[in-house]
Formats: sequence, C-alpha cells, structure tokens
Amino acid sequence: MNQDLTVGKPETVLRRFCLPLFGSIIFQQLYNITDSLVAGKFIGENALASVGNSYEVTLIFLAFAFGCNIGCSVIVSQFFGAKEYGSVKTAVSTAFIASAVLCALLMAAGALGCGQLLRLIRTPEEALADSKLYLDIYIWGLPFVFFYNIATGIFSALGDSRTPFLFLAVSSTANIGADILFVTALGMGVDGVAWATFLCQGISCALAVAVVFRRLKRLESPEGFQVFSFPVLQKIAVIAVPSILQQSFISVGNIIIQGVINGFGTGVMAGYSAAVKLNNLVITSFTTLGNGVSNYTAQNIGAQKLPRIKSGFHAALKLVWMLSLPLFLLYFFAGRSVLYLFLDNPTQAALQTGVTFLRLLSPFYFVISTKLVADGVLRGSGLMKQFMAATFIDLILRVVLAVLLSKTPLGATGIWCAWPGGWSVAAVVSLLFYHTGPWQDLQAGRYR
Repeated sequence: MNQDLTVGKPETVLRRFCLPLFGSIIFQQLYNITDSLVAGKFIGENALASVGNSYEVTLIFLAFAFGCNIGCSVIVSQFFGAKEYGSVKTAVSTAFIASAVLCALLMAAGALGCGQLLRLIRTPEEALADSKLYLDIYIWGLPFVFFYNIATGIFSALGDSRTPFLFLAVSSTANIGADILFVTALGMGVDGVAWATFLCQGISCALAVAVVFRRLKRLESPEGFQVFSFPVLQKIAVIAVPSILQQSFISVGNIIIQGVINGFGTGVMAGYSAAVKLNNLVITSFTTLGNGVSNYTAQNIGAQKLPRIKSGFHAALKLVWMLSLPLFLLYFFAGRSVLYLFLDNPTQAALQTGVTFLRLLSPFYFVISTKLVADGVLRGSGLMKQFMAATFIDLILRVVLAVLLSKTPLGATGIWCAWPGGWSVAAVVSLLFYHTGPWQDLQAGRYR
C-alpha cells in the first residue's frame, strides 16, 4: 500500500514506515549470514574464510545496486510527494533501463577481473579457489541484485515498506533451506551456497518487479509518461552517482582492510568473517533506517513541508537508539555465543578475533547510528557534497588507522580499533552539516 509521508505525526509516520524496512534488512542480511553459517558449520573454517573473503568483493557490486536504488528512490519520492504521477512512471522506467546497462558492464568487468582482485588482496591459496568459485556464480546473479534493489527503492518511495518485507521474509527463509539442502543432502561445497542464494534472489526479484509495475498502473497520470528521459536520468544520477561513489570507496576501503587481515592467516580471516557479518547486519539496519529518513525527507521536500524534516530527524534518532541498545548488549556480553553459530570447533585465533572485534565496535553503535540518520536527511534533501564529505572522512580514517595500527604490537586488534575512530569523527561532521541545513528554521515554509 502506498503511503503519504507528508501527513501525520512524524514519529508515528516514521515508526510505521521504518520498522518494516528494518525487518526487510534483517531478512536481506540472512542471505549473507546463511552463506557464512552453512559454510562454517557444514563445510569448514577454510570455506567460511573463502565466503567472507568473497563478500568484501561483492560489496563493490552492491555499491552500484544500492546507488541505483537510492537515486531512483529519492527522485520518485519527490515526484510522488508533489503528486506528479506521470513523472513517477518516467523515473521508474528510466531507472530500470539505465540500471540494466550498468549491470551488463559490471558483469563483464567482474568476469574478467575478480580473479586478479582476489590475488591482489593476498587471498591465501587454501581459500583462493573457493573464493573465485563463489564470485563467479554471484556475478551471474547480478541482474537479480540490481532489479530487486530498484524495486525496493520504488516501494519505499511510494511509502510502502511492507511489501518488500514480505518478499524478503519468504525468500530468505527459502534460502536457509536451500543452502542446507545443497550442502548437506546434495554434497555440494561453496558452490552449493552460492547457487542457493542465486535461485532465491532470482525468485524474489521477479516477484518484486512484477508487483512494482502492477502498482504503477494504479497511479493515474493523464499527462502520460516517457519510457526514457535524459533529464530525469540526470536528476537520478545527481543522487545515485555520489551514493555509488560513496559505497564503492567504502568497498574498496574494506578490500584494502581485508588485504591487511589476510596477512594474519585463515584463523583471523574466519573470525573476522563471522564477526563482520554480525556487525554488517547492524550497520546495514541503521543504513536502511537512514534510507527511510531519506524517503521521508524527499517526500516532504516535494510537498514543500520543510519544518517536518527536523521533527523527523529527532523521531528517527529515538528509533535507532532503541535499536542500538539491545544490539550492543548482545554483542558485547554474548558475542562469543553468537559467534558459535558460524564456527564449528573454531581455532582459538578465530574465536578470539571475533569476540575482540564485537566488543570493540558494539559500544559505538549509538555513534554510527546517529551519523547514518543525519546522512539520511542530507541525502534526501539533495545535499550530496556534505553527505560525501562525511562518508569519505570515515572511510579514509578507517583505512589509514587499520594499516598503521596493524603494524603496532596490537597486531590484528589494531585493525578493529580503526572503526570507532572513523565513526566518531564522521558522526561529528555529519551532525555539523545537518545543523546548518535550511530545516533548522522552523518558520521555513518551503525548500530553497
């Protein structure tokens, strides 16, 4: 069901809109978590290291899919808030066509370059073959990843966060069963994990795209629409390109960090792979709630209801802090138990790596969640230079600190210390940009 985010009490509106988004991302992350869980429990520690190593490379492709998602979502939100339904359809059609071209280029680049990239980041020989196999299968599923992300962005732009939640709940549950079936009953290895994800993502993508087009038919647009529009593509690109660059540079930074980690052996790699999946579950949840704030901000800008943005920011902070508390408590005090979900008879190096990582990062979830909410407002209002600046500060600090601290007596623990440092400084920068935005003037009547 489409939802107008420009009316109603902001706290209530955001809670109803964002909570299904949070549920969706939990199930979305189950894809990656299940792959690591099944690999670690049913295949072995080297398989877990291979899947985790490949995951950092897949984040580059996800960066492009996410950028297309948010670019389409923000522009469609603005058109939807302004009740320009013909422009909504034009933006959707344009986004699908442009994303198809981009996806084809990335598939070609991935097929040619992933093997070299795995060697560049010093993937150990015992993990290289499985890492390459996982990535080869993943690349064939890129169209599903792209079109599903576009579809969920459109649902969010229309104020519907419930439909993608239902799709993901079903497909993620099926993915768990398929992973276990392929690996245990059919005797497959890492390739079984990859093919299970491929099939389940394909089904959820097909269903989501079909429902999107059915939903758009219900929007009356007497003025008609264009199948493809360069001016609309330019508007989408203004939001999408910085978002792609942001996520791509983060992915490249993570790959550099992964290369540093790989130098400490497969035990540390396996422990990091398990812990970072748990951490990414949290960060991606915060990011998704930030995306919800972007949709809320964009719709209210389209409707020229600027004073609601500040109220929405404070309401979103309450929401993410309520989420941060139980996650901090779980990871800080029970991280060892959670890690055993991934690790079967783990080495001491793997277990200690995961526990240390979670205990160092989890207290700072309150900090990074604040930054991501502020980023959501900046992105939804089109202030992309400020958004990019805060993101790059975080990335650069984390990469530099990880490389430098890994060479100290702290060793691998020094790498984990880089996250809190980058998050803290970047959060201050994001908040400073937020507090200079035009929404701070409560008497403002329109966006300028």
